[in-house]
Amino acid sequence: MPDVLSAPLVVEFPFTRSLGPVQSAFLTGLRERTVLGVRTGDGKVLVPPVEYDPVTAEELRELTEVATTGTVTTWAWNPAPRRDQPLAAPFAWVLVKLDGADTALLHVLDAPGPEAVNTGMRVRIRWAPHRTGAITDIACFEPYEGEVTAESTGHSGEFTDPVTGIVTPARLDYTYAPGRAQSAYLNALSEQRTVGERCPSCRKVYVPPRGACPTCGVATAEQVEVGPRGTVTTYCIVNIKAKSLDIEVPYVYAHIALDGADLALHGRIGGIPYDQVRMGLRVEPVWTEGGRHPDHYRPTGEPDADYDAYKELL
Repeated sequence: MPDVLSAPLVVEFPFTRSLGPVQSAFLTGLRERTVLGVRTGDGKVLVPPVEYDPVTAEELRELTEVATTGTVTTWAWNPAPRRDQPLAAPFAWVLVKLDGADTALLHVLDAPGPEAVNTGMRVRIRWAPHRTGAITDIACFEPYEGEVTAESTGHSGEFTDPVTGIVTPARLDYTYAPGRAQSAYLNALSEQRTVGERCPSCRKVYVPPRGACPTCGVATAEQVEVGPRGTVTTYCIVNIKAKSLDIEVPYVYAHIALDGADLALHGRIGGIPYDQVRMGLRVEPVWTEGGRHPDHYRPTGEPDADYDAYKELL
């Protein structure tokens, strides 16, 4: 039996967004140790605040300050924190309804163990020592023995030097283990060959193979070697440099229909100025020494493919 392939993979996308007046006031308030909610038309105070009523879709702008103390409405214990989670030691994920609010805020509770956590317990915010205008300005919640005393009060939402934009890091670390079909595809690539699988029903050849036809829903097993040359069907010009890729911008990323395949795969186009790449361009793979997949595709010098030859693969 061949070895099972596996590899650690990271999917990371730092999302940059601008803030409207409500979210700007909320995050700037956290920087100033102030928690703001927004009041709906029926008098409820939503924390975190939203810009539109989730029930009526009415635009919401009436900001109100709530307390930094609250009550746990539900919780779950996290015995093994992962990298970049709020606390390094085991903690509880909690939904906390702050005093003066009608909805609960998701955050973490610093507690010695699950036996110290219960629904209905009183907690308060522990502020981060250095605050920048982000949800992490709340370092965590901690147990608090006080009673509910605070009511919400109106707030203008005006602060000096308001936060107008944020970068939200999104990252997923996992181990990928391909199945039979993709393992055969990857092993063939290491031999500088491209292998797909043919559907026994519609007879289309899919590259990369998934072990089943996405159209007919039947298993595929017949291997078919395709390419190595192919045709650019569609493409885009990349103008923003990715920090993890040592490729100078601008460059072209394209969908390439390899000869004999009925599904276009994607790859980078090189060996030609980016503004000369076009639909129908005939290309071939370029392999680096020891590489397990094509580094990029370059023009073959053949005449461009006729549109009718690839229009079904767009």
